Amino acid sequence: MRHATITRKTAETDITVMIDLDGTGSYDNRTGVGFFDHMLDQLARHALIDLHVKATGDLHIDDHHTVEDVGIAIGQALTQALGDKTGIRRYGDCHLAMDDAQVRAALDLSGRPYLICNLDLPHGKIGTFDTELVREFFQALATHGGITLHIDRLHGFNSHHVTEAAFKAVARALRAAIEPDPRRSDAIPSTKGRL
Repeated sequence: MRHATITRKTAETDITVMIDLDGTGSYDNRTGVGFFDHMLDQLARHALIDLHVKATGDLHIDDHHTVEDVGIAIGQALTQALGDKTGIRRYGDCHLAMDDAQVRAALDLSGRPYLICNLDLPHGKIGTFDTELVREFFQALATHGGITLHIDRLHGFNSHHVTEAAFKAVARALRAAIEPDPRRSDAIPSTKGRL
């Protein structure tokens, strides 16, 4: 039963995240930030996880708290759904091309959070969305999901394409990492005996 529900309520945001790691890629993401919802949809679809996010935040200030806190809640839900990580592959990577953009993502569900994010998005906005929030989301996800996460833009001049390629690449890498390993279904994938 690799699923979890996380509720996070602060003075700035009120968020509920439901995740099923053995889903079909279904999603229902409503954060009030249209472009961000689109990226969360890509995360669910390409990781083949079911993801439902309901968030209200202080969008009258800006999108920062909502995006960051959703990353925190998804990371916490991922950690809870994975449990002790018995039987998973642990590692995942993906080179993903989308039009002018090519992004590489590699991750380790190690329990040791670390983020390298070399996207260097060419423009400060995608519609009304601040592109600096892309890194904020991935930082929150990595920190609260216990993920070592590396994301690199290899090519790309369109910020929308680069960002979407990044979310899809991370999703594909996550899909590989959370998949059960049929050769080690009863083992934690570490010589330490725990993650």
